[in-house]
Amino acid sequence: MNQVMKDLLKLEEELQFTKFSSEDALNLGLTFIKIAKELNQGGIGIKIERNRQVLFSHLMDGTMVENAYWYDRKKNVVDRYNHSSKFVEEMYKDMGTTFDKSSLLNPEDFQAVGGSFPLIISNVGVIGSITVCGLTGELDHKICIDGIREFLNNNK
Repeated sequence: MNQVMKDLLKLEEELQFTKFSSEDALNLGLTFIKIAKELNQGGIGIKIERNRQVLFSHLMDGTMVENAYWYDRKKNVVDRYNHSSKFVEEMYKDMGTTFDKSSLLNPEDFQAVGGSFPLIISNVGVIGSITVCGLTGELDHKICIDGIREFLNNNK
C-alpha cells in the first residue's frame, strides 16, 4: 500500500460523525457551497446520501445535467468499496493499472476519481456517501475533505 493510500485511510479514520441527520446533511451541503464560492472555481454538484436515501442534492449555477451523472458515478464507487473514490483510484494505480481497465465495472455507472467520501458513523461504519463534482478530481476531493472537516470542527 502506497503512502497516498495510507493517508487516504487516515482521513477515513479522522472524518467520522457521531450522528448524521437530515439537518446535518443540509448544513454540510451548505458548507460545500460556501467553500466552492470562496475558491471561485465555478459551480459544483453535491449529493449526500444516508442508507441510499438522498438527504441533500444541489447543482450550483455553472453546472449542467452531466454533473448529476458524475456524482452518481463517483458515489457508486463509495457504495461498492466503502472507501473514498480517491482511495479506490489510488488502489488501482498501486496495482499498476486503472479502475477503468481492471475493475470490471461499467464506466457509465462507476468512476473512481476524487470527490466522493464515505459517510462514516463512529463505531458503526459506512452508512452512505458524500459527493462533490464539477471540478477536477483533486479539487472535488479537496472540497469534500475540507467541507467535512469544517463541519465536524464546527459541530463538536
